[in-house]
Amino acid sequence: MATTGTHGPEVDQAQHDHDAHAAHDHGGQSLNRLAVSATLHCLTGCAAGEIVGIGIGTALGWGDLATIALAVGLAFLFGYTLTSIPLFRAGLTFAAAFPIILATDTVSIAIMEVIDNLVVLAVPGAMEAGITSPLLWGSVALGFAVAFPFAWWANRYMLARGKGHALVHQYHAH
Repeated sequence: MATTGTHGPEVDQAQHDHDAHAAHDHGGQSLNRLAVSATLHCLTGCAAGEIVGIGIGTALGWGDLATIALAVGLAFLFGYTLTSIPLFRAGLTFAAAFPIILATDTVSIAIMEVIDNLVVLAVPGAMEAGITSPLLWGSVALGFAVAFPFAWWANRYMLARGKGHALVHQYHAH
């Protein structure tokens, strides 16, 4: 008997069926639309954390590394917090929600943060521009615009495989 993969034809067919369902159904929403939604969710948490972190670090006169570290840490915190809300509303305990939160957002936030901060650092004078400077905030916005398609692709890839934001969709109705 020939198999189509390492797990046999039944497992391969089940995986194909799951991937086809993930790619085409999702409660009537297209995979691309779900990926946009997941990426906008990521962007919301990242932007909130970045704005607060860069604002604090810049206002306090911190160096680039300390400011970026605070901004990235807050971006993860804000992003994870946004993901946790429907999980806690659905009655999950922190112990049950925590692995879902990590699996849902870590890749997307990491992509968004790495690219955004590299763009901000690449814009001459952005980090030294001051908290009220359009150069600082324009470079942050540019960074998120550059990062968005990369985070979208990662979210789409994970959603198609039942991972990432697919793990929290069942909790959004609560």
